[in-house]
Amino acid sequence: MPHMCGRYELHTPVEQVARRFDAILTDEARALPPRYNVAPTLRVPVLRQGRHGREIEAMTWGLTPSWAKNRSGVKPINARAETVFERPMFRNAIARRRCLLPADGFYEWQRGPARKQPYHVGMADGSLLALAGVWEYWARGQESLVSCCIVVTDANALMATIHERMPVIIAPQDYARWLDPALSDRVAIERMLVPFPADAMRAYPISTRVNDVKNDGPELIQPV
Repeated sequence: MPHMCGRYELHTPVEQVARRFDAILTDEARALPPRYNVAPTLRVPVLRQGRHGREIEAMTWGLTPSWAKNRSGVKPINARAETVFERPMFRNAIARRRCLLPADGFYEWQRGPARKQPYHVGMADGSLLALAGVWEYWARGQESLVSCCIVVTDANALMATIHERMPVIIAPQDYARWLDPALSDRVAIERMLVPFPADAMRAYPISTRVNDVKNDGPELIQPV
């Protein structure tokens, strides 16, 4: 199965991200560097509702459910909006443990005759994206892990020219509802699991340097 959203970037410093989302930073999240090439298994800054307001904490991208026998089992990086309420892997998390993954943009690859062409996709006005996610807490003995994955849906008109899927992007007016652990109503949640309006977004081709997860830096998001 091709990864539907398998790479994104967050170059905005995490302190600035925290101000933008009106959140407090945990120590580990505060130490996370800006990255132009975020890949699965990395620790990433994730916004969730804490006891005393919004928190940004570090989580591993790739979901390890609480019932996994060990932390190296199946680690999905995406959950499909259409089946997220049915699948045992996600159904508790979508009802109770929703989160947002801040991003400056995400990457998607368009199939071409010779090779795949990577695109950088973001907001037309350059503002931060809030990618819809779910998180899980796993613990065995002294070991514990907080992990997350990104919810994906059908492409909007802009994305459809590049790929048939896209991450769910939560609009600012819906942040509070999406993050509210008390909101478990399926219909209310599904209303937010829709493609983001295409006219508020933009996409442009970039260098294939992004294909290698070892590459990082502002040159990755330069248009070609």
